[in-house]
Amino acid sequence: MDPQLLFESLADAIRRRLLALLLAEEELCVCELHQVLDLPQPKVSRHLGVLRDAGVVSVRRVGTWMFYRLSPELPLWAFRIIEQMAAGAAGKTGFLQDAQRLQALPGRFAQRVTGVALAT
Repeated sequence: MDPQLLFESLADAIRRRLLALLLAEEELCVCELHQVLDLPQPKVSRHLGVLRDAGVVSVRRVGTWMFYRLSPELPLWAFRIIEQMAAGAAGKTGFLQDAQRLQALPGRFAQRVTGVALAT
């Protein structure tokens, strides 16, 4: 992993919020992420693309849904940086609200059990 790419990907507030959510939940669908962040789906997908291109996240497709997670090939030093960023931001208003909105999304339990995102 190129440290420059990691730090460039962390330079954006939306990408930091995405990474904090992925760190907490392991894997999330784009549909969940755009609802939680209250941003248009194309904008969220564009930011996830930057993270994917930097090697920070990986993606899997289930039908028409795209699920993102931290890359399993992420070096430990990079994981620790993301972990510390998320820990430092956990009590901040935007990050706290993101976590609360994510927990309030309907159908999340069924999604985890089936592995398929539910239509919203």
